[in-house]
Amino acid sequence: MISQSHSSTALSWRRLYLSRAKLKASSRTSALLSGFAMVAMVEISIDSGKIPEPLLIVFAMCTTLLVVVHLVALMISTCILPNIEAVSCGPQSPNSDLSCLESPHDELRHCVEMAWICSTGLGIILFLSEIAILCWVKFYPVSKPSAIAATVIVVPAGILFIAFSLIFYKKLMAHKYQRHSEDLRELDDLARELHPQTDHII
Repeated sequence: MISQSHSSTALSWRRLYLSRAKLKASSRTSALLSGFAMVAMVEISIDSGKIPEPLLIVFAMCTTLLVVVHLVALMISTCILPNIEAVSCGPQSPNSDLSCLESPHDELRHCVEMAWICSTGLGIILFLSEIAILCWVKFYPVSKPSAIAATVIVVPAGILFIAFSLIFYKKLMAHKYQRHSEDLRELDDLARELHPQTDHII
C-alpha cells in the first residue's frame, strides 16, 4: 500500500510539472508570435491602389485571429501558472502529496491543454499562414513571382509541421498507453502478492 501511495504521489507531481512546463512554453510562444504579428500589421506599408481588397481582408482576418488565439493562450497561462508555481516552487512539506493537491492543474487540465493547443498548434499554423499572406501583401505590387515563391516555401513547411504534430502525438499516446499498461501490471502484481498474505492471516 505504501508503494502504491508513493507511485500515486509521484504521478501527481509529474502531472503538475508537465502542466507547469506546458503553460510556460505557451506563454513564451504566444507572447513572441503575437508580438511579431502586431509589429507586422503596424509596420507594413500598404498601397491600397495596387493590392486587391480581398487580399487585404484576408490579411486583416488572419492577423487578428492570430493575435486573438495567442492572447487567449497567454491569458490562460498567466491566470493558472502562478497558482501552480506557488505549489511546485514553494517549500515542500512532509505531506508532499497534500501540497500537490493544492494545485489546480488537475481541475483545470482542459484549460491547460487548450492553451497548449492554441499556442503551439493552431497558433503556429496561423503564423505560417500569416507569413504567406504578408509576403503577398508586401511583394504583390512589386513582384508577383516573389509572392508565389514565398508561398511555395511556406506550404510545404506547413504540411511538414502538421505531419510532425500528428506523428508526435501518435507516439506520445503510444508512450502513455505503454506507461499505463505497465502501471496496471505492477498494481496487478502487487495485488497478487497481497492476496496470499491475507489468506494466511485469515
